[in-house]
Amino acid sequence: MKLLFIGDIVGKPGREAVTALVPRLRAERSIDFVVANGENAAGGSGITGSLCDILFREAGLDAITLGDHVWDQKGWENEIANFPRVCRPANLPASNPGRTHLIVEKNGFRLLVFTVLGRNFMGPKVDCPFATADRLLEENAGQFDGAFVEVHAEATSEKQALGWYLDGRAVAVIGTHTHVATADAAVLRHGTAFQCDVGMTGPHESVLGREIAPVIARFRDGMPKRFDVATGDVRLSASLVEFDPQGCAQRIEWLSLPHAGTH
Repeated sequence: MKLLFIGDIVGKPGREAVTALVPRLRAERSIDFVVANGENAAGGSGITGSLCDILFREAGLDAITLGDHVWDQKGWENEIANFPRVCRPANLPASNPGRTHLIVEKNGFRLLVFTVLGRNFMGPKVDCPFATADRLLEENAGQFDGAFVEVHAEATSEKQALGWYLDGRAVAVIGTHTHVATADAAVLRHGTAFQCDVGMTGPHESVLGREIAPVIARFRDGMPKRFDVATGDVRLSASLVEFDPQGCAQRIEWLSLPHAGTH
């Protein structure tokens, strides 16, 4: 079986790349599950219900995950419960709205999907990602055939530690948040596919998806600037994981696909 995980969708360029490329990629590669991080889909910060509708309808996504920008768009906290295939980070306070995990079924295989936020160099105050992963795997035991865990974190050490911690208990543990892909995609010793960061889906002629000049200016003088989403060199960044019916990963391949028509 095959799982495609798409890195942080950044703004309109990222959304257009996903809706244009994913249906063809899914057909060409015979992909069973497509999961995408959508936390930057709305103007580079957060997501909305209307954008979820577009991504599900036009790209055919099976699930959308979110990160530390989950609540950036006004009113989304009132919409998230209406989307049964969207989950917010599982280790946010329990009072937060939204689902902590999803179980998506395709071709007789039940895939548990959830995201945990890291605690190093991150803003939100969250529960331990290791303990949260343990809890979700234990609470859902018998209800899934394999688990996909997204670790939305800043520190590569924290991501690697979680990957090794869950080795043999998850189909894949893949990182997001930094928007810069890492060259460490591998299958760990007990059969879990891992990558520190899958990278972003959006404009790569940028600084993390934003226009270059104002970011440079902010670093130089420290003054507030408006960081608009860039438009150049739009690419889809994703990891394709192949796994057996027992949920043991066989192969992981990192993909960087240009979106035709961009400069």
